[in-house]
Amino acid sequence: MKLRLLFLLLVINFPILLSGQELLPPIHNYPIFEYNAASQNWGLAVNEDGELFAGNNKGLLHFNGEQWNLYKLPNKTVIRSVVIIGDRIYTGSYEEFGYWKKNDKGSLQYYSLTHLIKGHTFNSEEFWQIVPSGKNVYFRSFSRIYKYHEGEIQVINPQTVVTNIVAFKDELLVADNYSRIYRLDQNELIPIIDKEQLENGNIVDLVQIKDGLLIGTKQKGCFLWKNNELVPWGSQLTPLLNQHQLNKIFELSSGKIVFGTIKRGIYIYDSTTDRVDNINRETGLQNNTVLSMIGYKDQLWLGLDNGIDRLQLDTPITYYTDDTGVLGTVYDMAFYKGTLFLGSNTGVYYFLNDELKFVKGSQGHVWDLQVIGDELFCGHNSGTFKVGKDKFEAVVGYSGGYTMVRIPERSTTYLQGTYNGIVLYEKEDSGNWKVNRVTGLNFPIKQLCFENPNTIWVAHPYKGLYRVKFGKDYASINKEDIQQIDQKEIPNNYNVKLFNIKNQIVIRSDGHWFKYDPIPGKIVEFTEFEPYANKDLVSFDENHFWFVDNDDDKEIMHTDLKNEKLVIAGNQMVRRLVPDSENVFKLNDSIHYFTLADGFGKINLTKLKGQLGRNEIPSPRLSFFKAQDSLLPIFDQPISINFKSSREITIQVASSILVQPRYYYELKGAEQQAKYTDNGTLSFQNLPFGSYTLKVYTVNINNEKSLPLMISFDIAPPWYWSDFSIVGYVLLIFLMLFLIRKYNRRKLKKEQDKLMDRMHKEQEERLQELEKEKLAKGIRQKQKELAGSILNVTKKNELILELKSILLLNKEKFSNQKRYKSFIKKLDDSINNDDDWKRFEINFKELHEDFFERLLVSYPDLTPKDLKLCAYLKMNHSSKEIAPLMGISTRGVEIHRYRLRKKLNMDGDQNITNFLITFK
Repeated sequence: MKLRLLFLLLVINFPILLSGQELLPPIHNYPIFEYNAASQNWGLAVNEDGELFAGNNKGLLHFNGEQWNLYKLPNKTVIRSVVIIGDRIYTGSYEEFGYWKKNDKGSLQYYSLTHLIKGHTFNSEEFWQIVPSGKNVYFRSFSRIYKYHEGEIQVINPQTVVTNIVAFKDELLVADNYSRIYRLDQNELIPIIDKEQLENGNIVDLVQIKDGLLIGTKQKGCFLWKNNELVPWGSQLTPLLNQHQLNKIFELSSGKIVFGTIKRGIYIYDSTTDRVDNINRETGLQNNTVLSMIGYKDQLWLGLDNGIDRLQLDTPITYYTDDTGVLGTVYDMAFYKGTLFLGSNTGVYYFLNDELKFVKGSQGHVWDLQVIGDELFCGHNSGTFKVGKDKFEAVVGYSGGYTMVRIPERSTTYLQGTYNGIVLYEKEDSGNWKVNRVTGLNFPIKQLCFENPNTIWVAHPYKGLYRVKFGKDYASINKEDIQQIDQKEIPNNYNVKLFNIKNQIVIRSDGHWFKYDPIPGKIVEFTEFEPYANKDLVSFDENHFWFVDNDDDKEIMHTDLKNEKLVIAGNQMVRRLVPDSENVFKLNDSIHYFTLADGFGKINLTKLKGQLGRNEIPSPRLSFFKAQDSLLPIFDQPISINFKSSREITIQVASSILVQPRYYYELKGAEQQAKYTDNGTLSFQNLPFGSYTLKVYTVNINNEKSLPLMISFDIAPPWYWSDFSIVGYVLLIFLMLFLIRKYNRRKLKKEQDKLMDRMHKEQEERLQELEKEKLAKGIRQKQKELAGSILNVTKKNELILELKSILLLNKEKFSNQKRYKSFIKKLDDSINNDDDWKRFEINFKELHEDFFERLLVSYPDLTPKDLKLCAYLKMNHSSKEIAPLMGISTRGVEIHRYRLRKKLNMDGDQNITNFLITFK
């Protein structure tokens, strides 16, 4: 079965006088600057979750395991007493008592009860005790007792100075300043013990224990009242309690009794063994004056005159600590003839009658303590010595004696590494030791391991490993028998460590594990230790190994390399180990000792493993939930957070049972996170809105988790994503869609209208084009007709003119001149026939509308003959072509053109044809 453990060791820093072998439990100090209140703590109470409540000079202190909070009374007076009943924390102060209760945000809220007292005036009373008894709660001052029952308060005036009250067997017992004890019966005090019975000892405390009523007095020690009989109790304690002034008594769940004193801290008394342990300022407390005590499971809380302390009592790991520097750093330990010897950097010490004694003459650095046969050897800075309680006898003066290793197959022959080589020890028949230096090696050798009886491995502090072969007498080593291991085979030559594990040479270098394989003669990886890379092996036997991890994880591991693994984690043990010089001394299968920088630690493995099955990892609790520094209700989930406040969310969880707990959390939602943390205060910034689930676990060093604490919360969307806004957005979208649709429809209609207009326009243009083409075709036809008519007229006139010319040439041949002239006249009339011109004019005007009118408007002096010439010129006819049309010669046409130019006011360089063609 694989064992795993989160053993949260407490960080402490306490001095110890070298006066006794006191192996003490871990003590955690909470100084004033940590809880940030006043020094004196008059009352303590712990609820079922392990949360501490302390009555302090400044108010009520609350420690949830992660954070201290101070709550002040309305009148800001000193709180003298604290008691927890159910979910109420009752407190008593100056002329004031009442109770505190957590509100829905996890903070404490105060409810005064003094208003229930009708017609009563306090007389400068302070309430030093609160005692529940049945359904009643009693508040005690020195002058009165106030009984609170079902919302009513009854005032009891005892007519004496009340110094203490206690609930005992369903009765309330009252002690006064005259050392008398009464029973409260129907609000009357009935005497049951008088001062003579208590030998006139002033009563300081009354406690019900399993044996009866324990009565503590200031001068006479303690008495036990049982079966109506009073007997002295714990007589061996009486001188101590009288001397150091008993103040408080508390019975632990184990049955041990704790006595708090004014001058000497606490005394823990075990009545079954009559053992008394004293824990005081010299052994770890902040102050020797104990004002209050309360127990919770295996823990003891102490309210001191200066600070608060927490003790882990039933712990399998205890410590002997020297903060004075006298003992110094312990490097090795040994049990010799029933006595524990310690070897430190200041010398050799041993315990005698629980007092630490120094071995005279042993001052200096001790490297090794080893029992060989019936002798205790000490490897010392100055040499090697035999050690006893009263002796420190030199065996050899070679400086720097390290571990002595027996030569295999030889029972009384040893080799020892020194500052300058190897020393051979041989025990003679006489019982004396013959000691000789082995020649051939002259460098520091702190570690050596036998590969076989004639071969050893040695480690140089800076130059790495050597494999050395001996001759039969081990007296000398030849140079050729010294083989230095090539640095290529191991990562680093500095501080290489050697071990012989089950007849294998095992090497640790630069955090990696190797072994020597004798078959190929090479160094290869040691796969069996692969899971323990970056861990130091500090001790081992045939079945188990101790590993130490000095990195960030800080753990000590005890394992059999198979199924069993025990992990001890925490600051105190690991921080107090001496790096590279850790050592474990095995007393038996259960008890192991660790050498520490300021003493030593003791581990009871059997007890430690026994606690594994009993102690479950407690689930954390939710302490508070803040959004932008505002506390939110934590009992109703999911917790609602507005978006503006979600910029910074702070959640505190706590596991009050543990000291310095470790957590793992998983955040799931719109954003996801997962992380291990040593701090119970979790902070999240700028989370997106949405629903979240946070799971928080208490975890151990092996990352085993407790049952989760589930926290659900909702971050509301910003105003622009609220339901109202979304409805507005939906309406706005619909409005936009409507407007867009309307706009698109209008745009579509507009486009359609444009399209229709364009179609109409195009149609009109097409029609116009068609009309234009038709007109052009008509024009071309007219032009063709006009050209044809002109051609016909031209040909006709040319023919007539030619005929006239022939007739003119043959005039004499005509006998009848009259008929000749008539014939000529008819020819001239045919040439000047207006019908031809009219037909031409009609066709011309169809082609060139208003040409004549516009021309006459511009040039009113033009004659019809001029207009006729203008028409022919506009038709781009030449003078030769115009001449037949006008019935004149070409010369006549030129003359007429000349005259027309003048009428048209044209310059000499202007072309009259172009002018008329372009005239509009």
